[in-house]
Amino acid sequence: MQGEHRIRAQVAVVGGGPVGLLVAAELAAYGVDTVVLESEADVSERPKATTLHARAVQCLARRGHLPAPAAPYSRAAAAGAFHFAGLPGLVITAPENEPEPILKCPQAQLERLFEGRARAAGARILRKHRVTGVSQEPDGVRIIAEGPSGPAVCTVRYVVGADGARSTVREQAGIGSETHPATVSALMGAVTLADPDALADGWHRTPRGWIAVKRDPEGRTHIRTLDCTGAHADRQLPPTLEELRREVSRIAGREIAMEEPRWLSRFSDFTRLAKSFRAGRVFLVGDAAHVHFPIGGQGLSTGVLDALNLGWKLAFAVRGEAGPDLLDTYDPERRPVARRVIDNTRAQLALMRPGPEADALRGVFTGLLAADRTQGHLSGIISAQDTVIPERAGRAAPGAGRFLHNVALTTATGETDVIGLLQDGRPLLLLFGENGGGYRDEARGWEGILRVVRARPTPDVPYEALLVRPDGYIAWAPGGDGLAVALSPYFAEGARAGRP
Repeated sequence: MQGEHRIRAQVAVVGGGPVGLLVAAELAAYGVDTVVLESEADVSERPKATTLHARAVQCLARRGHLPAPAAPYSRAAAAGAFHFAGLPGLVITAPENEPEPILKCPQAQLERLFEGRARAAGARILRKHRVTGVSQEPDGVRIIAEGPSGPAVCTVRYVVGADGARSTVREQAGIGSETHPATVSALMGAVTLADPDALADGWHRTPRGWIAVKRDPEGRTHIRTLDCTGAHADRQLPPTLEELRREVSRIAGREIAMEEPRWLSRFSDFTRLAKSFRAGRVFLVGDAAHVHFPIGGQGLSTGVLDALNLGWKLAFAVRGEAGPDLLDTYDPERRPVARRVIDNTRAQLALMRPGPEADALRGVFTGLLAADRTQGHLSGIISAQDTVIPERAGRAAPGAGRFLHNVALTTATGETDVIGLLQDGRPLLLLFGENGGGYRDEARGWEGILRVVRARPTPDVPYEALLVRPDGYIAWAPGGDGLAVALSPYFAEGARAGRP
């Protein structure tokens, strides 16, 4: 091909939204030569996701992607008010010493944060590059894109598809999907209300549907509507101000005048779950892998956790430090989580449908939400704090696969905590007291990869030793298979760690 621009890298991330840019920031921080191919020229200011839930916030903190707090995280357990299916009363809690469980941050702000971190670590962000072809070859992947100066060919070892619900990467990789068709119609947009007091902030339910209202600092009113009578006849048709005005007025049961529309769009409960999040050298993250009804603010958090699960694994594979099974753990760890998100959002939508049966069910759930403040079941579902990494073949100890909370630790160099010890991106071998010497000897073959820290025993960690992954999950604890057995599938013995 004449005049084509050639690009070489170790990993290409297709899609420069927050999830793709986070993957790039993770890879580049590990020293992986990373390129991002993004079709848009700039970060979109269109209002999108604004919520990051507890487990995503906790993992971001461990990887250093959140600004360091002015003071240590509070020792007290934190709580944040939220909703379930538009019903108030859900309380999202986080353990002591963790960040606040709900982080409100506009998606555009996150994109700029992650892009800045990716660029600072050496990633190349190529905007106005629309990917049209992805083909796997024996030793890599070839990507065809249309760039601002003409066609471009990108040759890489691995590709991460972060290119949204209509993913070209997913399609080109031949990854099928499980889908559920749309059954509802919904609109969203920002407007100026003729009467600012015509709609109060919050969730409004009538026999005709739902209206969610939020006023921004500039005085615009952000509106979402939900009509459960059926899917829109043409979901691709752009909505108009008049359509939004009619729909809001119909649901409210009175005329609601509005003007100065911005960012009008429509959405539905169409769902998609890719049948695999990996096909050879191609991986899917975020909306490219899973799409669900946007209730509960879980979409962005789920994509962020995809990125933080995949990033370190792919980096270790590129650097030759991955064990034989490490990349194979991504799909079985993340796809079941995405399915659970799809299931709980469909359940929430069922609660939002009109009818006397749903009215009775909402009454029951109102009581359940109050009771859940002590049990935390629904809180764990929405915040992903109930996620446990599935066990590998073998004999796992109790605690393996669970998330290690931000325990305060005393080491030979002073006071620290789990968040501080994971900042450099290496797996962490914690040894408690004088009985950890044997575990250190067992891990000697992996000493170039591991960060080994001896700490004073603490009742918060009832083990002599723990192996903690870079994302904060416990990979091994005493009581099951030996430490070397746990290390072998994850990390290459004898490898030397590169720049974190």
